[in-house]
Amino acid sequence: MKNVQVIDSGDNCTYSIFQLSDDEFAQVFPSEGQDIQFAEDLTRAATRALSAAWERPVLKTEVTGIHGTLFYGFARRRPGFPSTKRERDWDESALNPAQRRMYGSASKSGPDS
Repeated sequence: MKNVQVIDSGDNCTYSIFQLSDDEFAQVFPSEGQDIQFAEDLTRAATRALSAAWERPVLKTEVTGIHGTLFYGFARRRPGFPSTKRERDWDESALNPAQRRMYGSASKSGPDS
């Protein structure tokens, strides 16, 4: 199971986390290494996968890792996101020094580099 945090543009700021099976995760995040997705890019299969996942919320205090982030209502902010939809591909100017070191190490040793 993989945990996905859902971030929307609503004022309630709940940013809930849901569990997805590996197959469901692959439907929502179809590209290799992808961990960012936008609601407007979801396919019908991904929407069906999420229908099941909405029944599996996870308490933040019980989460062990977040494997992906799904954004709703972020179309106007999308140009600022990595085109690869991989968190590790943020522009260096958007990261602090520790994050640059972390992602730099991951990109040199990770399977997706």
